[in-house]
Amino acid sequence: MRTTVELPPELMRAMKSEAAARGETVKEFLTRAVSHELGTAESGRSRKRVKLPLVPATKSRKVDITNDDIEAIFAAEDAEKYRAQ
Repeated sequence: MRTTVELPPELMRAMKSEAAARGETVKEFLTRAVSHELGTAESGRSRKRVKLPLVPATKSRKVDITNDDIEAIFAAEDAEKYRAQ
């Protein structure tokens, strides 16, 4: 299926560069990226969810973090990554 997506020029350049470095077409890169973001393998199978915590804590401490906090951390990491390029 075809669709049109408008991306910022710097993101498009970074995507093309990364796809070329991986030996992929932009279509392959986007398909893999969207599949990853949606949590499905390219074959359409769902990935298994991980039960947290992976390593149990020795003392019972609670961390007060929201989904918004996690999203802000990822956004800051992405911004840092693209600033470095």
